[in-house]
Amino acid sequence: MAHITLTKENFAQEVLRSEKPVLVDFWASWCGPCMALAPVVDEVAGEQTAVTVGKVNVDDEPELARQYRIMSIPTLMLFKNGEPVRREVGGKSKGELLQMMGLDPAHAR
Repeated sequence: MAHITLTKENFAQEVLRSEKPVLVDFWASWCGPCMALAPVVDEVAGEQTAVTVGKVNVDDEPELARQYRIMSIPTLMLFKNGEPVRREVGGKSKGELLQMMGLDPAHAR
């Protein structure tokens, strides 16, 4: 499954009310580290069924960036049961993303 583009209009439904954990990538098109991380996030989104992956463009959705106090990008947040449970800033490897989501990189699918 591909990632979901998150907006203020669908964030509550897709993230806060989701029955599955949701990894949210806060990014911007002008951000070099965000562009380097994007293929990794997309790969994880395409492979994982246990976790939903969504992206928030902070330039398009400044309200969401303010609400979640995004000061640096890329910022990755993991939500479970509508609550943020983990936050990481900066580029990550695929293994680090999987570990962040509580998945074993050696056996993830």
